Amino acid sequence: MRLAQIAAAIVVFLLVVSTPQASAQATAFRWAGDPEGGAPYVEASPADPNAVVGFDVEIADLIARGLNRTARFVFVRFASIDQSVDRGDADIGLSGIEDTPTRRAVMATTVPYYQFNEVLSVRDGDAAALRSLKDFRGRKVATLGDTIAYEILLRAEREFGLEVVAYEDDVHPYSDLVLGRVDGVLLDNVLAERRKKALAGFTIQPEVVATSHYIGVMSPRDTALRDRVNEILKEGMRSGELERIFRKWGVWNDQQTPLYQQVLAGEPIEPVMGLDTRDSIVTLSKWQATLRYLPSLLQASVVTVVLSALSMALAVALGVLIASGRVYGSPPVRLALTAYVELMRGTPVLLQLFVLYYGIASAIRLPAFVAAFLGLALNYAAYESEIYRSALEAISKGQLEAARTLGFTEQQILRLIRGPQAFRLALAPMTNDFVALLKDSSLVSVLTVMELTKQTQIFATNLGSWVIPGTLCAALYLAMSLPLSSLARRLEQRWKAPTT
Repeated sequence: MRLAQIAAAIVVFLLVVSTPQASAQATAFRWAGDPEGGAPYVEASPADPNAVVGFDVEIADLIARGLNRTARFVFVRFASIDQSVDRGDADIGLSGIEDTPTRRAVMATTVPYYQFNEVLSVRDGDAAALRSLKDFRGRKVATLGDTIAYEILLRAEREFGLEVVAYEDDVHPYSDLVLGRVDGVLLDNVLAERRKKALAGFTIQPEVVATSHYIGVMSPRDTALRDRVNEILKEGMRSGELERIFRKWGVWNDQQTPLYQQVLAGEPIEPVMGLDTRDSIVTLSKWQATLRYLPSLLQASVVTVVLSALSMALAVALGVLIASGRVYGSPPVRLALTAYVELMRGTPVLLQLFVLYYGIASAIRLPAFVAAFLGLALNYAAYESEIYRSALEAISKGQLEAARTLGFTEQQILRLIRGPQAFRLALAPMTNDFVALLKDSSLVSVLTVMELTKQTQIFATNLGSWVIPGTLCAALYLAMSLPLSSLARRLEQRWKAPTT
């Protein structure tokens, strides 16, 4: 009886608490954006880090007022905005979202509200020699993944022989350009001009590579809401409210007036101008799209395997040395090694990767693959060392004392008695760590390494669905990890200690 009363009280409490939240949820206009490197679209306010500012923030407020609702920001990573909106996490996505054939096919998209150009940026000293993409044969050109610029560069890679470098944000491509890690950057003129104000050393070439627009994206089930939002945006064009917002953020130009005239006249507008989209992936069947991307996924799988194997090999070697030092070393050595282990285990591997690649770039400019390899190896060495240390200490003292009595040196004891038994004990957790390392290698995409998960994400974004890309990615990861697990189990059975 008492339990029933407690349960009833909990239910009443939850109803009382959730009712105001449900009411607020119904009146809020939730919009998704990414403030990381999002200026001037969405960025953290200098006055209040918990608030966001930008022209998309003001456009979201404009739409919310037109709907008699209150705008509420929902943080979503830029690459996941479409999927997040589709599953209902937000009503609309607004964060410099590009107008593409794929988005028009799989999402409910608003009318274009801003026109931008894809422009090429180069170092000041290369401005005369590198004027267009055909001048970049054998050189590196950076951009954001999952964008129109990325698709343009993939085509240029096949046609002109340049190398595409994909970044996760719009800040580091330009800093790496100035540092000399890449030779050019292809991105929106809004991003290029904004970065030019804060970073010297590069030139924006005047030639326009392609033209597209920013739009809002909504779930394909929300066409009625999309139509209402379109009317609000059109009214903002007529009244000059959108022009006021863009002038405030310093991005208004002569391209916008003709765009607004086309929108208000109901004229058809191509999603991308200057790029042939007839063979876009959205025009292909799912099978054709899969066949097109499968070689890239397999190539990315090779990168993942090689990176993981090299990192694990170094991690094992370092782990053995660290564990040996902690077991046999002097007190200062043990203290230093313990500090290293706790530092590497106590800080995120992503932070360590950033420090290796970007943090020390002014002193040591590591190539992306090398930084990824060292970052993963140094991090996993700390975990491996704990496995080996515990395995070494698990060997019975009786065996060690017997060996010493027989005249074995400490090196002989380690090499002939303690080490082999410790390796057998450490085999299973070592295998688990290597499988974990295979998955953690997905983090190195932040250093522009195109591994399997990043290539899958690009495939899914261009296809407009995660079903096929996700299934292929999972199958490839299983194909890489299952043989290793099987081999480890066979070795465990072979080396299993006798029970009698």
